[in-house]
Amino acid sequence: MSLGGFSFRPVPALVLAAGILFGLFAGCVHASGVLRVLAWPGYADEEVVRSFERVSGARVELSIVDSDESLWQKVSANGGRDFDVMAVNTAELQRYIATGLVQPVDPARIAGTRRQLPRFRQLNEIPGLVHVRKGRAEAYAIPYTYSTMGLIYDRRQFAAAPTSISSLWDPRYRGRVLAYGGGAHSFSLAAQSLGVASPFRLQGGEWAQAVDRLIELRRNVLGFYTRPEESVRLFLRHRSALMFANYGLQQLHMLRAAGADVGYVIPREGALAWLDCWAITRGARDVALAHAWIDHLLGDTASGLLVRRQGLANTLVESDAGGPADHIVWLAEVEDAARRERLWGRIHSGDRATRVLAP
Repeated sequence: MSLGGFSFRPVPALVLAAGILFGLFAGCVHASGVLRVLAWPGYADEEVVRSFERVSGARVELSIVDSDESLWQKVSANGGRDFDVMAVNTAELQRYIATGLVQPVDPARIAGTRRQLPRFRQLNEIPGLVHVRKGRAEAYAIPYTYSTMGLIYDRRQFAAAPTSISSLWDPRYRGRVLAYGGGAHSFSLAAQSLGVASPFRLQGGEWAQAVDRLIELRRNVLGFYTRPEESVRLFLRHRSALMFANYGLQQLHMLRAAGADVGYVIPREGALAWLDCWAITRGARDVALAHAWIDHLLGDTASGLLVRRQGLANTLVESDAGGPADHIVWLAEVEDAARRERLWGRIHSGDRATRVLAP
């Protein structure tokens, strides 16, 4: 089975019990509760939060993250006890599972999963979502949204659409290129441009090559962004020519809504792509409320806003957000996330290659 080119590896089947209609939970049960949510921009708009508060009787404390490393730092800082539920991609989810920072979710308590497209309901066929512990298969997250991470370009500055990731390094566009400020994805992007075997598993001398490549990128770009609205503001203000779209179609939607004449392409090397899910932290204070939040986000309002307002895909209706199946490179767990972030911090600050790679 596949999700827009995502080849699923089957693992022992997860038995999904029939659930009750969890949306009918009584507000008085959570009347004094507080739900601490970590989400990406646009995942939980104000009306979504307010409607959940009205139905549940609980208060939502929403924190927005702008990088995988920021998410990791927030959740891991106190052993997963500072937040209750978070949005995380399937690749990053693996280190939270490995370190015990998340707990299994119970799909039977989330009525909205029965409305999802079949490929999103079969959790055991999506790599990384189901793990077998002591002979028992347990799910650790519920799919929510997905997108490719292609290239956005200003049609007025290109006679023809760019076709390669290497366009980000093209000296003709020096000072007019925007890139994402996260270390893990930046190294994967550099690895793709170098043609290494796996952008998520750098080995030996590939590390030095990737560092050199990212230093070249730093010299070519106008700057690095973290949030989608920041990327749109910079793109418009500085009349940028090209951008690596970490948030994918969300950024394309925002730029077009602002009147920009931009195009979106999947480069010939393939586009990185993410599948974001909701997961419950180990330290969640009210697990029932956390399940209720996930169920609420699978409702028509939240899932509809992902499409209409953010330009993203949801898991309820079909979408063309994936792109050509044979050109999608779904994110996978990287070989050493901490090393990538450490080296990226040195690159971003302006160090030379010898200093970046120093112990």
